[in-house]
Amino acid sequence: MKKFNPNKNIIIALILGIIVVTMLSVTLAKRSSGGKPNVVQSVVNDSVAIMDRVVSAPVKFVENRVADVQGLLDTYHENERLKEQLDTYDNAVQQNKNKDREIKALKEELALNETLSDYEKVTANVISRSPDSWQDILVIDKGSKDGLEDNMAVMSQKGLIGRVIEVSLTSAKVELLTSSNQTSNHFPVRISSEGGESFGLLNNYDEKSGTLIVDQLTGNTEFKEGDVVQTSGLGGNSPADLPIGTVVEAKVDSFGLNRNVYVKPYAQMYDISVVTVVTRMAGGE
Repeated sequence: MKKFNPNKNIIIALILGIIVVTMLSVTLAKRSSGGKPNVVQSVVNDSVAIMDRVVSAPVKFVENRVADVQGLLDTYHENERLKEQLDTYDNAVQQNKNKDREIKALKEELALNETLSDYEKVTANVISRSPDSWQDILVIDKGSKDGLEDNMAVMSQKGLIGRVIEVSLTSAKVELLTSSNQTSNHFPVRISSEGGESFGLLNNYDEKSGTLIVDQLTGNTEFKEGDVVQTSGLGGNSPADLPIGTVVEAKVDSFGLNRNVYVKPYAQMYDISVVTVVTRMAGGE
């Protein structure tokens, strides 16, 4: 096997280097004199150009790939930063919406309180509402120490929503008018129309239409849409003249014996955060 001779390779490299340098010198001299390069010079020039491209191509490729990766990393970090800003913005928007809703509820309760100037009342916050009894009961943060008692009428927004059914020292349970309990949450009501007044009992709720149902009506008064429904105060369990809602329609029940009046309540029963408990008439015992 032939041994590797480093001296021979060095000599060959030096010779090639000398040839290249010589040709480049001749080329430069030729160019400075304004002459055209000969064939050998052209070959050398082309060879040098090709070698330059061959050597520089991988370097440029690597540089471009590094730049691409750096660009992707910069884009990723920028996207993450924008996502954080977007999350912060969304949270701020939602907080503003919640505050606007709270302010609206408080304004409505304030307006309601102004209409109840003839009554002593207590304003309370809703602190609990079970999903299992969403339409039946809510819990408020005022109790017996605030003067609350069973059967007191409870208002929200623009109208009646229910009555107090259980009182603790610092909290109370409110049964809503939408409750399915048919034995306790009845309110005597008065319907005012052009033909006069009629009295009845508010004792049911139609979930499909979202209306309260009044039956056991007195007299034969004809009702029309928009007639006002209020508490009558009869029976002594609730004050008179508390607003409830307006008549939607009146029709005979399925047995053809009694008329039912369907009432659209002033208050909606689902999004309740603040309530007003009517404790007694102003100046009452």
